[in-house]
Amino acid sequence: MSIQEELGALVLAVAKDRDREAFTRLFDHFSPRLHAYLLRLGSDSGSAEEILQDVMSTLWNKAHLFDPSKSSLATWLYRIARNRRIDTLRRDRLEYFDPMDAPDVPSEEEGADRRLDMSQREDRIRESLEGLPQDQLVLIRMAFFDDLSHSEIAEKTGLPLGTVKSRIRLAFTKLRRTLEANGVIDAG
Repeated sequence: MSIQEELGALVLAVAKDRDREAFTRLFDHFSPRLHAYLLRLGSDSGSAEEILQDVMSTLWNKAHLFDPSKSSLATWLYRIARNRRIDTLRRDRLEYFDPMDAPDVPSEEEGADRRLDMSQREDRIRESLEGLPQDQLVLIRMAFFDDLSHSEIAEKTGLPLGTVKSRIRLAFTKLRRTLEANGVIDAG
């Protein structure tokens, strides 16, 4: 009997009969190999041991899922080990919340200043919009406040699509110039 056939018989005994002796033989065969593999992948000894225990636990609990027509037992176990290592690395990369860290909350003064700036900016934008010719203002409102497409605006107003597009473009040009002149946006 070849080693592959012997390993296949052992995993079958674990899957069907929960055979502890078969599992012990599989453990003795694969644990040093998997441990060395995990060390070669860059795991430290402690992590490699934890992952190895997880892999062998998976073998015990899920031996019935092993399909010898898809891969060898070694390939199956090495793949499980590799995937567990990747899962461990991802989990370790997560930053854990430390309740002792002070939250990054702006001070009340910064919040008040920011709210005032935003309020002033909104006022200037509103004034700039009101300074547009009525035919352009109506189209801007339909496009951005009513969320209509250019085609829907053309259909609703009876204007040609090209006229809708050119009026909206003209309105944007005027708005940009006015907002730049008022210091609401940077020129450039």
